[in-house]
Amino acid sequence: MYAHIESTVTAIVCLVTAFVIQRIYDKERKQKNMNTISGIKWFGLAIFSWGIGAFVTLLFSNYLTFSTSSKWLIYWSVFISLINSLFILLSLPSIEHQKNRNMIVRIVQRFSVKEFSMLFSGIFSMIAFVFIATSFNNQDINNSFIWLIDIPISLVVALALLYELNKAFTSRNMKFMYLPCFLLFILIVIAVSHRIVPYEMVQEYISLSNWSLIGIITALSFKFIFILLFSILLYSWKFLSEKEQQHSEFMLLETERNTLQSENKKLKIANESHIDTIQSLTKKLNRTKKKISKLKEASKTELSDRQQEVLANLGICGAKKSYTEIAEAMHISVDGFQAHIYQIKKILKISGSGGKEQLIAYATENDLLKFATIECE
Repeated sequence: MYAHIESTVTAIVCLVTAFVIQRIYDKERKQKNMNTISGIKWFGLAIFSWGIGAFVTLLFSNYLTFSTSSKWLIYWSVFISLINSLFILLSLPSIEHQKNRNMIVRIVQRFSVKEFSMLFSGIFSMIAFVFIATSFNNQDINNSFIWLIDIPISLVVALALLYELNKAFTSRNMKFMYLPCFLLFILIVIAVSHRIVPYEMVQEYISLSNWSLIGIITALSFKFIFILLFSILLYSWKFLSEKEQQHSEFMLLETERNTLQSENKKLKIANESHIDTIQSLTKKLNRTKKKISKLKEASKTELSDRQQEVLANLGICGAKKSYTEIAEAMHISVDGFQAHIYQIKKILKISGSGGKEQLIAYATENDLLKFATIECE
């Protein structure tokens, strides 16, 4: 019964999530946001593989009378787990941060997607053949032995994922996400270990029903946390992509300005007679300074459409309603609303007491109330 519950919940949640991610992927691809497309695609396929694996398992166990402990279903589950690991590995290089990459990601980056997929498939196909040939029609070999194919790669992927997620959230000033990232790693280790412990050893300490319940809880928990962390990471990708693009352009212009200043000085020292060249460089330098000035102003106060909506709704109802009430009126979570408020304060450089009043005043003074989507009764 527990196995059916796990398969049902996994199939529903993962397939629905994969469908939503596919919609986001299509939208980002149309907008040509190349920084997010690759990560969305591979993370979405990883979640989809969980969903389709659970759906097929549910179909075979309920309608084709396969036992949940059937070796054919175990082979299928191991295959799905390996495919999921492949998709996660391919997604890791797209997680953006300024820190050094771990060794696993550097290995993935050395190959193209096609080359790495063929290498991964070739190695594990050979290993799987040995395990299947050994265990097929051999009643002395239990399912725990079959799962040994997946254990090493699952642990390697879990470590690489933990490292990359922590670095990504650190780069986004979200160190509070360390705990859920570490929890995800621990749950993966428990779920993986649960598969290889023989039932004969477990019966001495705990009933098989409780042991199965522990496995199902950990398996579902790490999938849900994985989806949650990906959603947060996807949001930060989307939220910061514009700022990161502006920052990159700003750094390029800053470098160009320094280069032009250096060339200008050299030309002045080398030959005072090159007036035309100096004047041309000076004009170009002034244009660059103007661009930098505009970018600085834009990076200080530019708000996304969603942030303008949140700020406008706060300006309309902030004096009468709490954050919770405004979030409910907007049909979003309180945590999501407060995350928007936090980012808006950061952009506007608002800190200390009276932050809410400062935000309301800013919305009123800068004609942002027109973006309000709720009414304050």
